Order: sequence, then C-alpha cells, then structure tokens
Amino acid sequence: MGPRPGSNPSKGFERRTVDRLPLNKALEQARDLSAKGILSALTGLESPVAQAVAHAVNGGKGLRAFLVLESARIHGISPDRAAPAAAAIEAMHAYSLVHDDLPCLDNDDLRRGQPTVHVKWDEATAILAGDALHSLAFQLVMDVGTSAENKVCLSQTLARAAGLRGMVGGQEMDIAAETSLKQLTLGEITTLQTGKTGALIRWSAMAGPRIVGAETNSLDIFGTCLGLAFQIADDILDITGDVTKVGKAVGKDAVAGKATFVSHLGLDGARKYAHQKIDEACMALSECGPDAETLRQAARFVISRDT
Repeated sequence: MGPRPGSNPSKGFERRTVDRLPLNKALEQARDLSAKGILSALTGLESPVAQAVAHAVNGGKGLRAFLVLESARIHGISPDRAAPAAAAIEAMHAYSLVHDDLPCLDNDDLRRGQPTVHVKWDEATAILAGDALHSLAFQLVMDVGTSAENKVCLSQTLARAAGLRGMVGGQEMDIAAETSLKQLTLGEITTLQTGKTGALIRWSAMAGPRIVGAETNSLDIFGTCLGLAFQIADDILDITGDVTKVGKAVGKDAVAGKATFVSHLGLDGARKYAHQKIDEACMALSECGPDAETLRQAARFVISRDT
C-alpha cells in the first residue's frame, strides 16, 4: 500500500487498512450504499414526492459516491463510515438533475433511461422532489462517522460546491449563454463547467481527506481535472452517443448552437484535451502510490464510457 495522503488526521480518529476493490465492484458498492442511505431516509413515506425522490435516484453510474468511498478508503476509512457522505453527494446530484430537466431549464423527457420526474408526475412534484433531495444531502452528510468539526467542514464545502460559487453558478452562466449574442470562449466554458459539472465531482474526491481532517491538495487537483474530463466526454457523447446507451437525449447542443469543448476543439481535439486532463489527474495521485490505482482506473473510465 502506498503512503497515506495528508498528515493531520482528526484526534482520536482510528484509521485502518481497507481492501481495494476492482473498479466495477467499487462502483457497484458505491451505488448500493448510496441508494440504501437515501432510501432509508424515506422509510414510512409514501407520498408522490417521496416516490419521485426514489425514482430520481434510481440508476446512474454512482461515480460521485464512488469517489467519496475511494478517497475515504485510501485514508483508512471504512465504507460504512463514509457511506453517508456518498449518499449525500448522490442526493445532491439527483436534485440537480431533477431541476435541470424541468421545462424552464433543459426541458428533457428522459434521464437514466427512464422518464424524468416532471414527465412521470408533474412540474410541482419535480420541484418539491428536488428540494427534498437538496435538504436530504445535508441531513445525510451530518451522519458521517467523524468529528463535529469535520462534519461542519463537509457540510460547508458541500454548500459551496452546490451553490453560486459552484454548480448553481455554472448553471446560471450556461443559461445566460443561451441568449447571448456572443459565444463563450474556451476559457469561459472551462469556468462554467468547472462549476456546473466539476464542483460536485471535486467535492466527492476531496471528501475522504476531509473526513479525517487531512490535507486535500492532491485530490483537489485530481477532482478538478476529472470534472473537466467528465464534461468533455459528455460533450463528445452528445455528438457520438446512442440515446439507448446514454439514457438521455443526445444532439441537443449542436441543434441549440451551444458552445462546447467539441465546438471549440473539434472531436479529435476534445478527445486529446480529455486525455490530457486525465493524465494530469493521475499524476496528482503519485504520492498515493499503488493504493490509488482504482481511482486511476475510474479516471480512464470517465473518458472511455458510452453512457
């Protein structure tokens, strides 16, 4: 096992060696634990909004939950202690998708291969389901097995990542660009997507060291680069993807004349840039040694996926 990143674990926090799983097993574990955490919070609730919440978290890759659990694992944190943070980020991500799919934003009918919440129910139910998922994320993150100080750090940084300085701010830039007479530059797209897509991915990668109060520099770089590569891959899939595999509408960016990494760099240039970002992400993990190999595999998966 490689050296542990960071050197300032919380006082009294017991770390132990946690076995590394193959990527497919680690992703499966992340999906299962995060879904269990979210669905457990719905126990006894049978309203349409509760059903819509359960619908919204069904499916997906579980990448963000995986990043939480794997960054925790290399810091000696067992999956059961980190699972609430994994569930929290998947709840926050699901909220963003439910609201993003609404007619007033992206107006999508399909998500994760199933009808979007406002299509299956109605817009009011979708708004409330998103609100419930947003609130649930903070409820869950406070159940992480760590000190009160570290829980506050996780909660504050999640709020920032999800808010105007992160995901919401990126979404605002994206909406403004749709009606602007001037197309976004590559630098502006990078800033936009670092918030809209990248902020929650970055938070997920940094959750492990934050649970133990360790330094986050290497996983900060890893998460930032991974978030950009993920979005570049999404831009590529919007052109080359199969809707039956992607699980959502494709070709929308080109129809809307939207500025993307692909529109600026072309398909080959975008692929090259994505590989560059993944190389930078993997390089940031050098101090973690072979123990971070599953994180490296996940990074390479992000740009080779067809969903």
